[in-house]
Formats: sequence, C-alpha cells, structure tokens
Amino acid sequence: MKIGLLGGSFNPVHVGHMMVANYMAQFAGLDEVWMMLSPQNPLKDSATLIDDRHRLKMLEIAVGADRQSRIKACDVELSLPRPSYTIDTLRYLNRRHPSVSFSIITGSDNWLGFGRWRESESILSDYGVIVYPRPGFPIETPSHPNCRIINAPITEISSTFLRQALSGGADMTYFLPPGVYEYIRHNHLYE
Repeated sequence: MKIGLLGGSFNPVHVGHMMVANYMAQFAGLDEVWMMLSPQNPLKDSATLIDDRHRLKMLEIAVGADRQSRIKACDVELSLPRPSYTIDTLRYLNRRHPSVSFSIITGSDNWLGFGRWRESESILSDYGVIVYPRPGFPIETPSHPNCRIINAPITEISSTFLRQALSGGADMTYFLPPGVYEYIRHNHLYE
C-alpha cells in the first residue's frame, strides 16, 4: 500500500487543502492520502495557531466519516515528542505499518526550504517526496529519483487569508469544506 502524507497546521483546513488531497489520491499513484495535522511546524510562527483539538475536529469534519474514503485525517504527530520533525514521524509510522510505503506531499513553497528539514536526505532516499505547485513558487526539476512533481491545480486560497477574513467577520462558507465554517462560527474561532 502507498500512502502520501499531506502535513499541515490546517489552521483552518480549507477547500484548497482538500483539492490537493483529492488530486493526489486520484492522480499520484497513491492508495490513500493521510492529512496529517502538525502540532507546530518548527520552521513557522505559532502566534496564530489555534488549539490542536479544534484543528483536528475541523480536519475530521472536512474528510468526513466515510471509512471507504481514500483521504483520512491523521493525528499521529499530536502524540509524538515536540517539536515535530517529519523524519521522526515517518520512522514512527514505518515501525507501526512496515508493509506501507510512505511518502511526503508538500507544496513548492515548502520544497524550496526542504534542505533545512531535519535529515532531508533521509526523507528523500528512504521515503520520497511528492511536490505540487503553489502560486509564486516555481518548481525546478528535482534531481533526486525519489522526488516527483505532480501538477495539481493551483489555488490562491490560504489559511492566513481565511483567518484574516474570518476575524473581520467575512462569510467564508464556500472557501471551507462543508461543516467547517459552521464549526468555526459555533466555537467562535478566529474572531
């Protein structure tokens, strides 16, 4: 079984995230895509990061309860030591699921800084990376055989934009998966 891990803070999860996950599940040769909630990216600021339980609940709402779906919510990093490093997560998952071939799915914006990730060469050689385009971050042809480019549709939606819009009282219903906007409003998130 081949599983792609689409990691993110999902603060909040939006239709752009879901489009990438869906595209990868359909066109990247993967059996499943696990949307892996990151507790805190060591390379990003945590000032606007809401509580893990809210982000996990929104992710669960977004992927739905269909057990047959090829897209799953994954909370494994919430139980691992922090800060969370991708290589540690991959090794943990590999021990728990030795028959599964895991790879990382990342945007071209994160790919540009991939060399700063802990043990980035081990991630490439032992697991592999799938890169999709992000606006303003062109992808150069990778020189490593375990790095693939998948030209998923580009979307201009960002969680930063959504947080700002929501804090200003904007109705963002169609930018968020069904049920997520209602969850945000009910719990007074991003106000």
